[in-house]
Amino acid sequence: MLSTILAGICLLLLVVYLFLIWPYDYWQKRGVNGPKSLPFVGNYLSTLTQKRNIVLDIQDVYDKHKHTDNFVGIFSARTPQLLITNANMVRRILVSDFKKFHDNYFTTMIDKKSDFIFGNNPFMLTGDEWKERRAEVTPGLTMNRIKNVFPVTEKICKSMVEYIAQQSLMASKDGINANELSLRFTCEVVTDCVLGVKAEAFSKKSSLILEKTKNIFEQTPTFIIYSILHGLFPWIQKYKKVNFVPKPIEIFFVDLMQNVLSMRKAQIEEGINVDRVDFLNYMLHLQEKKNLDLKELTAHTMTFLLDGFLTTANVLSHCLLLLGRDSKRQQILREEITENLKNINDFEKIMDLPFLDACIHETLRLFPPVSFNFKMCTEPAELENSNGHKLHVEPGTAIVIPTLAIMTDETHYENPLSFVPERFLNGGLKRYKEQGLFLGFGDGPRICLGMRFALAQLKTALVEIIRNYYVHINPKTRQDNKFDPTYFMLRLDGGIWLDFEKLIK
Repeated sequence: MLSTILAGICLLLLVVYLFLIWPYDYWQKRGVNGPKSLPFVGNYLSTLTQKRNIVLDIQDVYDKHKHTDNFVGIFSARTPQLLITNANMVRRILVSDFKKFHDNYFTTMIDKKSDFIFGNNPFMLTGDEWKERRAEVTPGLTMNRIKNVFPVTEKICKSMVEYIAQQSLMASKDGINANELSLRFTCEVVTDCVLGVKAEAFSKKSSLILEKTKNIFEQTPTFIIYSILHGLFPWIQKYKKVNFVPKPIEIFFVDLMQNVLSMRKAQIEEGINVDRVDFLNYMLHLQEKKNLDLKELTAHTMTFLLDGFLTTANVLSHCLLLLGRDSKRQQILREEITENLKNINDFEKIMDLPFLDACIHETLRLFPPVSFNFKMCTEPAELENSNGHKLHVEPGTAIVIPTLAIMTDETHYENPLSFVPERFLNGGLKRYKEQGLFLGFGDGPRICLGMRFALAQLKTALVEIIRNYYVHINPKTRQDNKFDPTYFMLRLDGGIWLDFEKLIK
């Protein structure tokens, strides 16, 4: 009896094992090289173990094959994916052959009906729907409109500097949490510039908007489990999709949006805020033009919020980290600011400071908020490997773009892990972009919609901080660049803790 049970268990385990590894000859049959895949997780062991950031799984494969292959075959559980290891081919996919790789693969996991906020973001939309949404949102992010809300950003920067002064007086041995400081800033700027309401992120009382914002991109166990199941059973997407943004967070922001929209409409009817040239003002004009209902208008406006909160805060905190580690370059930046701006902030001058711009782009290179991207083949395509073998790529195939790996490759960048902003001066940024080597904001038609708004926020914040404080690294901050293994975006493990020394003028 016992032997029969054991035999049955062994047979069941064998069947499960064979099921898990059955597709692993997919790429081999097509003449594509690739690393050995593990049952259940494929080539993404970190998804399950959470011991290191998943981007390092991609980095390992990239480093092993970048000199021998233009692309390699990998697996997410049982689902085949094509990892691109050649920068020229990445640029081809994102730019010249964009039509054949039009959509983002995450679309297959998100339902815009059940995940209202993220599902209606242009990043997730496909085909003509994406084109239409982009055409509608882009005019709201012109430099002229960004300039019009610059006084709001500038005022919030003053509040941030006052907050730093108050926190510094408390003399905590751990210094100031740069991640939280940066998120307070972006939360206040985006909420005010987009909605015309105060988040009260720098006030002494608790800010509900700030607290909800912190949890938007936390990886829930449900999402991790679904990611694994999606790799094991791709057909699951036909019956069940996951909420990337937790439901309570979605409800909060949708209610906030609708209340603000109703309030702004009432103000306009009463002759108040008629001339406020902010993003919400633009969306209300778009509503009239496109005859959008309240739900559609909310989805459109949430694009500005979702894209502006955490990603920009992530870049700001890491830029302060890198400048805090490098007092020499921090001083170069300070001198550029003081020589060009004096005591008066000027939007055009701030946007044109070359070393400031270089520092931000170097931060994006080392800590890109989107460290890898999944594109999806939307039309039959043909890619040629380094050995001349041509691969027919079928529609629906996931294409992995290793953003961080390309931007920290010693083949492309000298001293790739060092903070060297000078590499982006004197046309350096343009050269790297043209070669497909800088992907901090993506590339091609689906490049980040909020790029200019994000840069304006970052530059204004850094100008105000660096002109008022020396930034030092608190001992609580780690010295290496180990990434948080549990966070969806890239951020330094253990947090960024800084000390601010008041600059004597």
